[in-house]
Amino acid sequence: MADQRRKDTAEKPSIHPRNKHTGRYDIKRLKQENPELKPFVAKNKYGNLTIDFFNPKAVKALNKAILLSDYDLEFWDIPDGFLCPPIPGRADYIHHIADILAESNGGKPVKGEKIICLDIGVGANCVYPIIGNSSYGWSFIGSDIDKIAIEAAEKIVKMNSGLNGKVKFRHQPKPEHIFSGILNTNEKVDFTICNPPFHATKAEAEAGTLRKLSNLKKKRVKKAELNFSGQGGELWTDGGEKRFILNMINESAQFSKNSAWYSTLVSKQSNLGVFYDRLEKIGVVKHVTTPMAQGNKMSRIIAWTFLSVPEMETWAKDRWISK
Repeated sequence: MADQRRKDTAEKPSIHPRNKHTGRYDIKRLKQENPELKPFVAKNKYGNLTIDFFNPKAVKALNKAILLSDYDLEFWDIPDGFLCPPIPGRADYIHHIADILAESNGGKPVKGEKIICLDIGVGANCVYPIIGNSSYGWSFIGSDIDKIAIEAAEKIVKMNSGLNGKVKFRHQPKPEHIFSGILNTNEKVDFTICNPPFHATKAEAEAGTLRKLSNLKKKRVKKAELNFSGQGGELWTDGGEKRFILNMINESAQFSKNSAWYSTLVSKQSNLGVFYDRLEKIGVVKHVTTPMAQGNKMSRIIAWTFLSVPEMETWAKDRWISK
C-alpha cells in the first residue's frame, strides 16, 4: 500500500493559497455587508477594528458577514446554540480536498455540479456545501443525526438561489452509523468530508474550552462558554474523536467502491498512529495526511481511497473529465 504520511512539523503550515481569508478580516467592509455586526465592532489597542471573538453572538454576526460577502449568499442564519465554525479553516479543508482530486485530473481542480461530496455532519451552518459550491461548483449530500440542524441547513439552501438543487440532505437515524442508512448500495459520491465531534463528553468539551480561553486571555476563566457554540453530537460523542473516526474507517470498507476518496479532520495528533494502523488493516490502497493551521490551532486531514491507480483513472475519466 502506498503510505503517504505527512508529519506535523515545527513550522506551521500556511493557509491554502486559494483560501480567500488571508490576513486580517476587513471589518469595515464586513460590517457594511451585515449591519448586525456593527454593535460588536471596536478598536483594539493598536487602533484596528476588531470584534470580541469570545462572544458567540459577535462570532455569528462575523460569520454571516463573511458568507454573505465572500460566498454570494442572500441569506444565512443558524438556531441559537448550534455550531458556528471559523470560516477560514473550513475553506482550507475544501481547498486541500480539491488538491487531492486534482492529482487524478492532470493537476487541475475538478469543478462542476457533477462532482458530489458527502458532508458527514453537515450541521445547521451548512458551511462546507456553501464554500465547496461557491469555489468549485460541487454538489453536496449533507447528512446529520439532528433533524433541527437539517431543517436549518435546508432553509439556507432554499433561501439562496445559487444553492437550489445543489445540496440535498439526509437524516441519519442511527448515530452509531456513518455511511449505512445514508448511501445507497450502488450510489457513488466523489469524496466524503467530516468535521467529527472531538470530545468524549460534555465535561471534556467544557474543560478544553476553559483551557483554551484561559490561555488566550492569559488569566483563569471559570465559565466555559464556547465562542462558536455547538451541541452534543457536534462537539462530543461517546468515545470521542478516536472511536468516531475508527468507526468511520471501518464502515468505509463496506462502501469501498462508493467513493473515490474518504476523509476526515483529526484534532489530536496522538490519534494518528491508531488511524494509520486501522487503515492498513482494512486494506486501503493509499492514504495521505495534510496538516493545517488556523491561528494557534493545529489540525490535519486524513484522506484514504480503496481504488487502485487504474480504477482511479477510470473513475476520473467517467466522472470528472469533460467529454
